[in-house]
Amino acid sequence: MKECTSTYRWGMSEDQKTPDEIRRGPEIGAVPSGESPNPIPEATLARLPIYMRGLVEVADEGVTTVSSRQLADLAGVNAAKVRKDLSHLGAHGTRGVGYDVDRLLAEIRTVLGGVVTPVVIVGAGNLGKALSRYDGFMSGGFPVTAIVDSDRSLIGRKISGLAITHVDDLAGVVAETGCRLGIIATPAHAAQEAVDHLIAAGIRSILNFAPAVVSVPPEVQLRKVDLATELQILGYYEHLRTFSEESGRVAG
Repeated sequence: MKECTSTYRWGMSEDQKTPDEIRRGPEIGAVPSGESPNPIPEATLARLPIYMRGLVEVADEGVTTVSSRQLADLAGVNAAKVRKDLSHLGAHGTRGVGYDVDRLLAEIRTVLGGVVTPVVIVGAGNLGKALSRYDGFMSGGFPVTAIVDSDRSLIGRKISGLAITHVDDLAGVVAETGCRLGIIATPAHAAQEAVDHLIAAGIRSILNFAPAVVSVPPEVQLRKVDLATELQILGYYEHLRTFSEESGRVAG
């Protein structure tokens, strides 16, 4: 996996720090002077958004500190895993107190790409419309700022307040909106072409919802969400559970 790019605070000597910084101790995400930040394991990266959602919930309730056990309950993992995951950020908490909620939220958001990372959706069909209306993107710092499609009859129509633009104008859209992430919400047969358009427009991080395998060059990060495949996997386990229940009744 490529190294995760984030804004870390580089270590400073004691005489470079303010009195407040010395009393406060190392900041979350601090890296010793002369060292480079290590890549965060992908399994940890996958859990950071879950921790962030839990932290947002407790922050909304006015909670200022949270323990690793509380975070573990919110995320559905154990406390030891939470502490190990957060240690990759340089966050070790305070014994008997826990983690500062606002500070930890800020650090996780930084690691996950910053406060605001604009997104463009390719595909203005039913899936594209649904994704554009998903509030979780905005609350997570990924506002949908553009929607493009290849169907010229859709151009100019508005979805979630955004006018649909033709995919041929994607480069201009990316330049104008500052989009850094692309979402593929096209039918399977159009997925590769959509990916090619995003890459040509300068997008290097792509989330593919289309039920198709697509190819990207090494410098492009590609993630895939295949809803049909996930349902088929659940179908297998449901079949297995039903078979076990029927076998138990026969044996009884």
